[in-house]
Amino acid sequence: MVPSTRILGDLTAAVFVDSLAVMLLALGSSASLLAMYLLYAVKQKKTINSLAIPIIGFGMFDVASGFLMSFAWPLPPAYNMLFGDPLLFLGLLMVMGGYMLYKNMNLKVLSIFGFFLGIYILVEAVAILNFKLETGVDLISSMGLYVFSGLSAILSPLVYLDPKSNNGKHAYYLIATLLIIAAFAALFIGYAAIYAHLLSPP
Repeated sequence: MVPSTRILGDLTAAVFVDSLAVMLLALGSSASLLAMYLLYAVKQKKTINSLAIPIIGFGMFDVASGFLMSFAWPLPPAYNMLFGDPLLFLGLLMVMGGYMLYKNMNLKVLSIFGFFLGIYILVEAVAILNFKLETGVDLISSMGLYVFSGLSAILSPLVYLDPKSNNGKHAYYLIATLLIIAAFAALFIGYAAIYAHLLSPP
């Protein structure tokens, strides 16, 4: 009799599709939306609520793809935890944040959980180096993604500062800048991945 775990593993492998490229595209878009929210908050733009639906939409995609990668991705487990877990957590925060923004609620409490996510991501960045999970050019782009996104999350509680004050304005700009750099890193890796996948499908 074949163990059920083996059957599930064989089934997952049989239908495996490497969606990493589009997941990175969504991550870059998510980071860009978060940066836009911070910049809108500093500029006191009345259209800030227009970001709610895109944030919820990309958040739902991050939740779905992160969940898939964390629990059913047929690759070595380290990579499931390395990318899938933080993407799932980010997606949950974005869905909640988008809903709270739509309802004109205060989003700042979510930054506390963003701080926890930042620690997780920076631990992963250290693991990438120590365990040589990425090498060469891939190491540079990966470290750019993990370090800058981790720092932006670690610093997210700074949103408790008043964006109208000088200190608050600088804090918001700093976090937005880190998010923009992380977005560029995610998009760079994603575009490189789709090019490589089209050349040699997984």
